[in-house]
Amino acid sequence: MKYRKPIISLIQGIVIATLGMTAQAGDIADKLEIAMKAEIRGESDTKRDKNRKPRETLAFFGLEDDMKVVELIPGGGWYTKLLAPILAENGQLHVAFGTRWMEKNLLTQPGFEDVKVAAPKTKMYRPEGARFYTLESTPLGLTNQDIVFTFRNYHNFDKAGREAMNQAAHKSLKSGGIYALVDHTKRHMEGLNGENGRRFDPVLAIKEIQAAGFEFVDYSDLHFRADDELEYEVGRRSVSGNTDRWTLKFKKI
Repeated sequence: MKYRKPIISLIQGIVIATLGMTAQAGDIADKLEIAMKAEIRGESDTKRDKNRKPRETLAFFGLEDDMKVVELIPGGGWYTKLLAPILAENGQLHVAFGTRWMEKNLLTQPGFEDVKVAAPKTKMYRPEGARFYTLESTPLGLTNQDIVFTFRNYHNFDKAGREAMNQAAHKSLKSGGIYALVDHTKRHMEGLNGENGRRFDPVLAIKEIQAAGFEFVDYSDLHFRADDELEYEVGRRSVSGNTDRWTLKFKKI
């Protein structure tokens, strides 16, 4: 009987911890649902929810509402409109690279005042005559971040630009921090042609990101699309909005 109290205490501790984790997951889910219904998201945003699966995608990457998060190349802010409200109370969101439009538009709206812009003077550009963008190898000026996200951007850059992006992510993350990427799938080792410029080989992505100091953690088939033959440009009517995408999760070593 002398072991009864320690055993009971251990069980109580496990129950309390489990309930805490469940409550936290519930809080994030609730915040995401509210963000998804916000007025700032127009029809062009909401009609993509079914395809982009933000609930499942953010859960796979392990987002929590008290994290320090970076979104690279946020574009028109589709994910920013979800991340900012989730992190507003307990966390922090930075956006970086290609943020000029966002600075003048989305970040001036109510509810986005606390989103910070990292490395605003970094040059992201397409050299004259080049097909892809490049990026200066400039640090974000951040440390100890929990997650760095980039959605459907990796394919836009040349080798130097991808290396710069991976290095910036690595330098800004804490040890064990997560680098989270989603992009359109290109056939492995397929040469560049007129139809696959906006796709990227996932095997090459893994190789490059590991070379930047990351450990490959996991992948998800959330965005696998069997009916995308990987033959056509992602903007073509036959695959637009239904491209096969790889979803890769890395950890800073």
